[in-house]
Amino acid sequence: MEIKRNFDLLERFSQMPDTVGRFKLAGKEKGKWREYDVKEYTQTVLNVSMGLLAMGFNPGDKIATITNNRPEWNFMEMGVGGAAMVHVPVHPTLTDEEFVYILNHSEARLLVVSDASLYKRLTAVKEEISNLERILTFNEIEGVENWKVITESGEQNAAQYFDQVMDIREKIAEDDLLTIIYTSGTTGAPKGVMLSHKNLMSNAIASANIQHMDYRHKALSFLPLSHVFEHMVNYKYHYLGISTYYAEGLTTIARDMKELQVDGFIAVPRLLESIYEKIVSKARTLSSVKRSIFFWALKVAEKFEPFEKKSLLFSIQHKIADKLVFSKWREALSQNLTFIGCGGSALQPRLARLFWAAGLPIFEGYGLTETSPVLAVNYSKPGKVKIGSVGTVLNGVEIKIAEDGEILAKSPGLMMGYYKDEQATSEVIDKDGWFHTGDIGEFQDGLYLKITDRKKEIFKMSNGKYLAPQQIENKLKESFYIQQLMVVGENQKFAAAIISPNFQELVEWSKKKKIQFQSHTELIQMPQVLKHFQDEIKNFNKKLSQTDQVQKFILIADEWSPLTGELSSSLKLKRKYIIQKYKDLVDSLYQSRQQTIPVKVSEKK
Repeated sequence: MEIKRNFDLLERFSQMPDTVGRFKLAGKEKGKWREYDVKEYTQTVLNVSMGLLAMGFNPGDKIATITNNRPEWNFMEMGVGGAAMVHVPVHPTLTDEEFVYILNHSEARLLVVSDASLYKRLTAVKEEISNLERILTFNEIEGVENWKVITESGEQNAAQYFDQVMDIREKIAEDDLLTIIYTSGTTGAPKGVMLSHKNLMSNAIASANIQHMDYRHKALSFLPLSHVFEHMVNYKYHYLGISTYYAEGLTTIARDMKELQVDGFIAVPRLLESIYEKIVSKARTLSSVKRSIFFWALKVAEKFEPFEKKSLLFSIQHKIADKLVFSKWREALSQNLTFIGCGGSALQPRLARLFWAAGLPIFEGYGLTETSPVLAVNYSKPGKVKIGSVGTVLNGVEIKIAEDGEILAKSPGLMMGYYKDEQATSEVIDKDGWFHTGDIGEFQDGLYLKITDRKKEIFKMSNGKYLAPQQIENKLKESFYIQQLMVVGENQKFAAAIISPNFQELVEWSKKKKIQFQSHTELIQMPQVLKHFQDEIKNFNKKLSQTDQVQKFILIADEWSPLTGELSSSLKLKRKYIIQKYKDLVDSLYQSRQQTIPVKVSEKK
C-alpha cells in the first residue's frame, strides 16, 4: 500500500503480518523490556486520537512532548497525527527559558513530560506559557495527572469518537502539517520547522529503500526522537518492520546494545568518538605486549577502504588484527551490528575507517531539519560508500553547488516553512524553490558529496585568506588527548584553538610521567602538559596547509556539554556562545607572545 500519512504505517503492519507485522516497540519498565506488538500499538494510537478529541482538543491544535525516547512517544505522535493535530517534540535538555519560548511560540495547549524533574520545572513556569492548559507525565507520579487519562478517555468515549477519528483520517492529506521541530539553536532563537506527513514519509521511504536491514532485525534508539534524524529513522524502522528498542539513557547504551545484540543504531559523531575513546582508554591498561598489538591493529585499520580489493599482505594483517583486537570490539557492543548511521556534524574520516575495519560499518549521511533530513548518504553497496564524504544523493533529491560553493537542494522532504516566520523562510528558499543549506560542499568523482564547512562558520583572517574551522577541528580531534576544541582567528594573523582536553587520557598520561596535581585546573597549567599539547598540535599541523595550522591554543578545564551551554542538543558547537564565554581569554592569547594560555575555568577533580 502507498504510505502518505504517518498513521498509514499502522495499516501497512496489518497487511503484512508475516514480515513487517513482526515489528515491536520496546522500552525498559522496572528493569525489564516492555514490548508492544502491532495490535497493542495500533489500538493505543486510536485511543490517543479519540481521547484527545474527547478531552476537548481540536484538529490543528498543538500537542507538545518533552521526554526521553520511549514507546509512548510514538503513541503520541501517531495519535496526534491521526487526529489532524500537530506534534511539537521538544528536547528535554533545553533550559527553562527555551522551554517557555518554544511552548509559547508553538501555542501548545497540552504538554506531556517524562518524569518528576521535568514536571517540576515546567509547572514552575506554567504561568509564563499563555496557551498551555494541562501538563501530564509519562511516568507514574503520585498526585500528578498521568498521560493515560488520554487513552482512558479514548476507550471510555469510543462509541462517540471512533467514527469521528475515521472521518478525520480520511480527510488528512499528505501535505498537511504533522509536526513542528524546533532547531537546536546554535545561533539565535530556535526556529520552528514545519514538516508535513509527506516530508517525513518520503524521506523515510527513500532511506528505507537503500537500507540492508529488514523485519528480521532490531535497532537500538538513543538519539532524541525530538531530533529530526532519529525522528525520521524511527519511521524508516516502521516501514521496514525493524523492531525498535529505546535505551534508558546515554549511560545504558553499551549495556542495552550488548544485552539485545542489536543489528543497528544511529549516532552523532561525538557519541562514536566517545565509544572509541573508551575502547582506547581500556587498551592503555593492558600489558605492554597486548597494548602494542592493539595500536598496531589501529595502524592497519587506518589503511582500510570499504569494498575495495585488498592486497594479500594487507588481508593477512587485517585478519590477524581482527582476530586479536577488533573481534573484542564487536563482542563488547553487539556481534550482530551491521549498520551504524551517522549524521548531525562532520565525522573524522580516520574514525570511520577504524570502525569499518573493525567490522562495524558507519554510514555517514547529510541533511538538515528543514529537509526531513537526509539529502545524501553512504550505504551498504559497492560504489555507494566513500569515507570522507556524505555519500551519494538520495533518490528524489536534487543537489547543485552554487557559485560560492553553497549546497542548494530540492526535495520532497523540504519543509513547509518556518512557523510564523515567512521572512526567514524566504531567506532560505529562493524563488525557484531551491533551499540554501548554508553548507559549503563539492562533489568528489562527480558522485560523492563532501561537506567542507558551514558557510556562516568560515571566516576571513587579517591576511585576506578564508579559514574553514570544521576541517581543522576534525583533524586535531584525532588526538587522544583532545575531547573538544574550537578554532578561532577571525580578523587575526593566524588560527588558534580553545581546547577542552580528554581528561581521562590526560590523567593516565600524567600518572605515567609522575606529574602530581590536585585538580584538572592545576593539571593543565603544568609545564609538561603544555609541552605535551604543543607537541600534539605540532604533529597534526604537519597534515594541514600553512594557513590552516594552529599556532596558539588555550587549555580549559571545562568539559563542554548541552547542559553547560557550549554544545547544542545535537552536540554541535555553539560557536557564538563559546566565543562570548572565552572572549577575554582569546583576546589575551592574541595579545600575548606565549604560545599557550592555561586557564582556570572550573575545579573538576
